Amino acid sequence: MDQPTRLFEFIYYQKANHPQAKAYNAKGENGSWVSYSTDDAIEMANKVSCGLLQLGVKPGDKIATAIYRNRPEWVFMDIGLSQIGAINVPVYPTISPADYEYIFNDAEVKYAFVGGGDLYDKVRAAQPNVPSLVDVYTFDEDTERPFWKDVFSDEGADEVEKIKKAIDQDELATLIYTSGTTGTPKGVMLSHRNIVSNTLCAIDDIPYKTGDRVLSFLPLCHIFERTATYLQTYAGINVYYTGTDNLGGPQGDIQAVKPHFFNAVPRLLEKVYEKIYATGDNLTGIKRKLFFWALSLTDDFDYDKEYTGLAAIQRNIADKLIFSKWREALGGNITGILSGAAPLPAKIARVFSAAGVPIREGYGLTETSPGLCFGRFSKGGAKIGCVGPVLPGIKVIIDGSDGDYREGEGEILAHGPNIMLGYYKKPEQTAEVFKEMDGVRWFKTGDIGKFVPGPSGVPFLKITDRKKELLKTSGGKYVAPAPIENRFKEEFLIEQMMVVGEQQKFVSALIRPAEEALKNWCEREGVTWTSLAEMIKEPKVIEQYQTMVHAINPAFSHIEQIKKFTLIDKEWLAVQPDGSDAELTPTMKLKRRVIRKKYAQEIAALYDV
Repeated sequence: MDQPTRLFEFIYYQKANHPQAKAYNAKGENGSWVSYSTDDAIEMANKVSCGLLQLGVKPGDKIATAIYRNRPEWVFMDIGLSQIGAINVPVYPTISPADYEYIFNDAEVKYAFVGGGDLYDKVRAAQPNVPSLVDVYTFDEDTERPFWKDVFSDEGADEVEKIKKAIDQDELATLIYTSGTTGTPKGVMLSHRNIVSNTLCAIDDIPYKTGDRVLSFLPLCHIFERTATYLQTYAGINVYYTGTDNLGGPQGDIQAVKPHFFNAVPRLLEKVYEKIYATGDNLTGIKRKLFFWALSLTDDFDYDKEYTGLAAIQRNIADKLIFSKWREALGGNITGILSGAAPLPAKIARVFSAAGVPIREGYGLTETSPGLCFGRFSKGGAKIGCVGPVLPGIKVIIDGSDGDYREGEGEILAHGPNIMLGYYKKPEQTAEVFKEMDGVRWFKTGDIGKFVPGPSGVPFLKITDRKKELLKTSGGKYVAPAPIENRFKEEFLIEQMMVVGEQQKFVSALIRPAEEALKNWCEREGVTWTSLAEMIKEPKVIEQYQTMVHAINPAFSHIEQIKKFTLIDKEWLAVQPDGSDAELTPTMKLKRRVIRKKYAQEIAALYDV
């Protein structure tokens, strides 16, 4: 068949070009992997389509989906919805019943299909206040709850085909509500063309081979992983769906699947690095010296850098003794990892890539379907600290820069077939994020960046900060927190950090120590370990962090330097067990507003005189 132009056509493209026996996979109730072929996926998607038509679902109706762990059923539902013109409204599983109520009412959701855990009860709790919501189904079979297969039908196949033919690629395909880091979630309207164009323009630059195994654990409700799924379907990849709770270790899903590729967010990669570091830190004698000697060799790593002579010999030894074990811990087959959703610390990119686990950084937004740029895996296609060249068919400029918009720093603007239709029911907010210049309608990303020369002479985009996250001191100076935070988090004793100082005379920071690393440090320094809550009060521990702050500060301008800090013992999470506001979004970005509120007293104490 021809190239896909609508979302549901990706699975048919796979069937026509490279059908797979294990196209989609997930663990069953007994812990063994259950596989679905290309034909299985098409059959189940068609049963969904026919069944929804029997329920009275019409083109344009909104159907919500929510799952904790990625699973093939979500994909089959997505295909089944899209080929009858229904709109998939994927929502995060961690939001509250009140959030479900808001989103479902705003989108006028008609039916909801949810995974396990408390999702069914949470959505049911919202249902009385959502007049449009007819019923809720679960992907997990339960005699007391409507099961998603109850919807299945074989009747109406001709009607499905009729609707499929009538669907235009510029029609609304999905409504994705932003995670709300800066306020009330907005429904981002994406068409078939938006997502399909973004999928196809990336296919030649991801190191996929037909039949490769990919591990999928980032939320499918997030456009990053969802677009990747369409890309993997197109390429004939075997996708293994899971969650983040059982990835590592000898019995984890990484070892079980031995994937060739996966997507990640920086926080997850940081956690992997922290475990690797802690393992090395626990070694003794010659083994510990070898570990940190090998780690030191990553400091001057850069993509495509060639080593000769003694340097090459050293790296071969380090690879055989140390780095090969890291690769085995990731399954031994990794050809690439694509990181997105938040800035990737340079340290993480260097360490993993130097160890033979190629990591590249991508950049985009929900509103851009999502990709605007990413570092390529081919020679000359990536540069540490940059998000790579712009994707084919998309234009990116820097607002306010000179000449051809390639010089200067400012807000990043984008134009292309991947740019959203707008925000649902919010024409004024839609108008605010677009700028008309020379007859071209540019999307304002809200991110600050600049173009720098790439290895092959092609301009590479470098993100310097989010416009909405810039701090303004009482002296009127702007400070970009992300680069400062990323640099400090390269230190093994720092797990999480947030820069503060809005309308204050100077910049300070909240620092959450890396518990295992600090415990090891205390043992070496003769400091008796009790608990993290107690250790952050120890004068010798505080002194060590002050030493790090003094050592790193010169890398930044005077106004950007950390003048004061406070250590905290609680980890910032995407889901809080007690149900309180989480400090991270589902993609592990800082919810600065939430953190400032939770630590208002600690922040105020930093500025007491």
